[in-house]
Amino acid sequence: MYKFFFLINPVSGGGQGKSIYNFLPEIMESMGFDSEQWKADFTQIENLEVQIQGALSSTETLIAVGGDGTVSAVLSTMLDYDFYNKVKIGLIPLGTGNDLARVLNLYKPFTDKGFLYLLRRLLLAKAKPFDIWKVNGKLAMANYFSSGIDARIAHDFNRDRAQGVFNSNSVLTNKIHYVKSFFADRSYRLRQGSLRYVDQYGQTQAVLLENHRTVIVGNIPSFASGTNPFYQSKVSDKLLEVVRVPNLADFLLAIAIGNIPVVGHFFKKYFLKSTKVKSLELEIPEDEFLQLDGEDLTRKLGNKVTIDFACQVQMLTLPK
Repeated sequence: MYKFFFLINPVSGGGQGKSIYNFLPEIMESMGFDSEQWKADFTQIENLEVQIQGALSSTETLIAVGGDGTVSAVLSTMLDYDFYNKVKIGLIPLGTGNDLARVLNLYKPFTDKGFLYLLRRLLLAKAKPFDIWKVNGKLAMANYFSSGIDARIAHDFNRDRAQGVFNSNSVLTNKIHYVKSFFADRSYRLRQGSLRYVDQYGQTQAVLLENHRTVIVGNIPSFASGTNPFYQSKVSDKLLEVVRVPNLADFLLAIAIGNIPVVGHFFKKYFLKSTKVKSLELEIPEDEFLQLDGEDLTRKLGNKVTIDFACQVQMLTLPK
C-alpha cells in the first residue's frame, strides 16, 4: 500500500505534468519518502477508469496533478467503487479554471511560490470533509453544474480545442479563447426549461427558465476561474446553491464584483439571490448546452438532469 499515489495528466498546464513527473523522485527523497512509499503514473485516456480504480485500491492518498476534469474523473470512480471513505484526495492545479484548487487554498501557493512549495505543504496537509453530488445517478459533481450562456461558451471552447483552432497547451491562450467565445455567444439564452428543487427547509419549489441567460448550481464558492456568484456557499453543508440569471447585466456583475467583500455580498444577497437546495431536477431540451465542473456535457444527459447528494470525501486543504 502506497502512502501517496500521483496521477498526472501529462498535457495539463502546457505539459507541466511531464516536468512534475521528472522532479518527483528527487523531491520525495528529500522529504524522507523512499520509492516504496509512493508511485506516479500518467493518465491514460483510453483506460482511465481502470487506472484510477487501481490507484485508489493501492494508496492512502491519491494526488491528482491536472485540472478540474482530472479530479472529476477520480471522484466519479471513487463513488462507483466505494472508495470515498477510504482514500484521501489531493490536487496540484494545472488546469485553466482551477476552481476547486482555489477553494482548497492550493491555487495561490502554486502560482505564487511554485510546485515545490505546494507539494511540500500538501504532503503534510490535513484533510477536511467535502460534499460530492451525483448527476443523473452516475457522474460526480464537486464544483458546479450549469446550463445557459456559460455552458455554451464551454461547449464552443472544447469544440475549438478539439479541432485545433488554437494552441491549448498555454493556460493564457485558453483564457483568451474563453473571452473570445463569450463575445461570440453573448446573445445566447435558454430557449425553454424548468427547475424543480427541494430547498433547505424541505419545501418543493418549481420555476420556469425560459429566456434566462443561465442557471448555475454550485457546490463551492468559485465558478469559471475564480468568480463567485453564490451567497454564503459552503463545501460541507450538504446543500447546493442555485443561481438563476435572467439577464446579461446580472451575469457580468456576478463575475465582476462577486468576490468583492461588501459590494459583492450585497449584490448576491438582494439582487442575484442564491437558493440553497438539497436536491434538484432540471428539464431542458436534449440539445441544450450543459457543463459539469467545466466539462462540456451537451447532448450527453438527455432532457432531464437530477442532482442529489452522494457522500463526503476527505480532501487535502491548506489554511489561508
